Amino acid sequence: METRGRIIIDPDGVVQGFEVLTPPVGRNVSESLRQIQAFQRVRESKGSEATPSGWKPGKMTLKPGIHLVGKVWEVWKTSMAFD
Repeated sequence: METRGRIIIDPDGVVQGFEVLTPPVGRNVSESLRQIQAFQRVRESKGSEATPSGWKPGKMTLKPGIHLVGKVWEVWKTSMAFD
């Protein structure tokens, strides 16, 4: 079976993300770029910030920690992931 996909590799050569799809389903370039921007933000913050689902530049980031375990959606609402 033929597949298509993408791999996001950081400057240190570490795979940060990948996606594999079969040909009938297309890839979303905008989503790939959003994810690259999110990985860049986390890298720039040296891990002190996290980017929730749907995060885009200019939107709030999260401060990782035990206080967020099971409570991300109290801070980051689903509606915030969409423009």
